[in-house]
Amino acid sequence: MEEFSMSKLANDTRVFKIDPEIEVQNVRFTNRYGFTLAGHLYLPLNFDDSQKYPAIVISGPFGAVKEQSSGLYAQTLAERGFVTVAFDQSMTGESSGNIRNVASSDIFVEDFSAAVDFVGVQKFVDRERIGAIGICGLGSHVLTAASIDVRIKAVATSVMYDMSDSMWKGLNNSKTAEQRKLEKQYLADKRWHDAETGQTAKGFHELPFDENNKPVETDKLFDDELPTDADPVTTEFYNYYKVRAFHPRSINSNSAWSATTPWGYYNFPLQAHIEEISPRPVLIVTGEKAHSRYMAEESYNRLRDHKELVIVPGATHTDLYDKMDLIPFDKFESFFKENL
Repeated sequence: MEEFSMSKLANDTRVFKIDPEIEVQNVRFTNRYGFTLAGHLYLPLNFDDSQKYPAIVISGPFGAVKEQSSGLYAQTLAERGFVTVAFDQSMTGESSGNIRNVASSDIFVEDFSAAVDFVGVQKFVDRERIGAIGICGLGSHVLTAASIDVRIKAVATSVMYDMSDSMWKGLNNSKTAEQRKLEKQYLADKRWHDAETGQTAKGFHELPFDENNKPVETDKLFDDELPTDADPVTTEFYNYYKVRAFHPRSINSNSAWSATTPWGYYNFPLQAHIEEISPRPVLIVTGEKAHSRYMAEESYNRLRDHKELVIVPGATHTDLYDKMDLIPFDKFESFFKENL
């Protein structure tokens, strides 16, 4: 028997402007591996629990928590008539897991289906009208989830990253064969470290290399101060996670991933069967200036009908995390209202 729980939201630590008219509840639900997922349930304006509402489950960005971008998306879509759930992935944020801050392509995909389980058994949700959104790296996971989970009737991504490709190939296919060989040895060494010490080594999920082609190690993704020579992408992420939307439970704000996180993504790549989502509709949203744009376009090109690509003029990757004047919420609203 699936276990669910709800309680009033206390000690509110959301980092975006909160709408006091939207009721939010702390919720807990388990996935099929036994992890307990922590979420925020957002109820629509003028909520009537005798009615049946469409619902949307939302997660991302990769390394973020529900108090950041996914919560902003959930609140905004609740304002527009949807029951929404923003949730932390297994082993991150407030979700369970003895080993912390480790990512899994399989488990993170499963988490979307577990969120569907949760909303689909609520008496005020029409389980035939459930959609899903993945932001940034969770975009590749949500498309993978929708490939097999036909209960997801419509799916959208925002500035999606293909996490498997970005780890294996590097951004813009920049990782060399030699670096991949070095990374395999690095991962093997980290596994020996973890096994011998009983401690989980921290590191990057997308392993960088220094000028001597040696893997760069870290126990924190971003220092408190931005390096003067930081590249534009690093600067962009820093300004979101350390300045605009810092949250102590966010991996990207305050910690690092387990160093062996790439292991699973190397062995079990995402998006293997996204063509199978058809004929259910897919909305792919990205920014004109997003460094991840090519990933969104590659996925869009692989999808069959029915699909739509929206490129937001002038928007960078993290602009679509929280910039209310750029996130195309009218488009998200119309897409889900037409298809749920």
